[in-house]
Amino acid sequence: MKKFGFLALLLLLLVLVHPGTGYAGSAETHINLDGNDLKISKEAQVQIVNGSVMVPLRLITEQLGYTVKWDNVTKTATIEQKGTTLKLIVNNAMAEASGKQVKLDNPPFLSGNTTLVPLRFVGEQTGTTVGWDNVTKTVYLTSPVPEIGGSDPEITVPDTSITAPSDNGSNGNTATDGNSSTAAVTNLSFVDNKLIVAVNGSVTPNVFTMTDKDRIVVDLPNTSFGDSFHQNLSVGKNQSGQLTITEYPNVSTIRYSLFSSSPSTIRIVIDLNSANNYSVTNANDGLIIVDLNGTSTTPPATTVPEVPVTTPPPSTGNTDKKIIVIDAGHGGKDPGTGSNRKEKDFTLPIALKIAELLKKEPNIEVVLTRSDDTYPTLQDRSNLANKVNADLFISVHANSIPVGSKSNPSGTETYYTRKDSLLFAQTVHKYLTVATGLQDRGVRQANYHVTRETKMPAILLECGYLSNTKDEALLFTVDVQNRIAEAVVLGIKEYLGR
Repeated sequence: MKKFGFLALLLLLLVLVHPGTGYAGSAETHINLDGNDLKISKEAQVQIVNGSVMVPLRLITEQLGYTVKWDNVTKTATIEQKGTTLKLIVNNAMAEASGKQVKLDNPPFLSGNTTLVPLRFVGEQTGTTVGWDNVTKTVYLTSPVPEIGGSDPEITVPDTSITAPSDNGSNGNTATDGNSSTAAVTNLSFVDNKLIVAVNGSVTPNVFTMTDKDRIVVDLPNTSFGDSFHQNLSVGKNQSGQLTITEYPNVSTIRYSLFSSSPSTIRIVIDLNSANNYSVTNANDGLIIVDLNGTSTTPPATTVPEVPVTTPPPSTGNTDKKIIVIDAGHGGKDPGTGSNRKEKDFTLPIALKIAELLKKEPNIEVVLTRSDDTYPTLQDRSNLANKVNADLFISVHANSIPVGSKSNPSGTETYYTRKDSLLFAQTVHKYLTVATGLQDRGVRQANYHVTRETKMPAILLECGYLSNTKDEALLFTVDVQNRIAEAVVLGIKEYLGR
């Protein structure tokens, strides 16, 4: 018995001396501060402990301008900056912040010579906006903005000088009074030039524009940030955060904040580079969508240059030959939607398969907007179709909804914009739904750029939902991809009467 007791005590001591043992870590984690990747050593890798993200203390706090002192005897780290003093002790779940005791999610521990501490503690005590992307294993940090003269008041504090317009053009409704928070925002994303807000509960958004600086404002009354929102996106000490948008030239950032606490109101601001029309969809299905695919209210400053044709134009000798443009959505720097697998890796194989089948048709000439992992802009795609005087245009995509939405849709949809495209959409869709075997979610009208700016019948296929694990697994099988390609060709041939 004494022997077993001694071994148990020895094991306990080993755990205390090496507290990192057994923690879930990664050899390829990343830390991004204000858009720049920090260089981290092997022992300073981010680790997950009991669901808490643990980060290297010295590396981050020194980058934020703090000084760090280490007492090797007491295993105490002291962090100081402008009157703020933080003290943390290895293996102690209580920290000290300017003389006050603060309970940590997990106690700090040593990884080699590096002290790892909870990410949330760093954010709360330094005012830094923090976030964790579990897919890319990346910690995102945004330095705090000075409270005076450096922040934008319309997102960080209530601005009583700004009121929403009444019935003269507002796309929303006036916020209702009340002090109780009845709904929660669980996530938001910006996909396909649309702001998609996932909510739990009934919400009536108030959406309006601010013209002093081009922006669209979405107020969600009687709403707060849900627990899952904090897991998906970063919320700083001042209850605000932002997303930087790079794929869409007219949108620079999406900012969000707890705009008011009485009543609790979440405000989301879309920062634009120029005024932009929009539409709002709220079907009380857990998703609020602000669609920016409408025509800009101001003309572009420059003309988009024409792009070279990726496939030679057809011979003019056969006037009965039809030109079909096949567009593989996204590509290159734009991966599209998806978490485990990317949309661009689904759309390209489908487009190539469709092209191969169409090349076997003697009276059809096929043109691809891309044949590899490159990114033609939306303007490039529509310009190409117009330049070759295409007879039909098809854009291939897969759908998704934000993480945290209470719905998990599955199924196939086909979109069109102009009335002259409706019959084409209906014809292809009836074959497509049979090919995927997924729920038929119908033919729908939407204002997508590629189906609006093209001059021929044009449709956009959403073959399934990559946010649905069953749809995702199905769409990436060779058999289903072959069937989708065959279905599209059958729809094209029936529409053309071939």
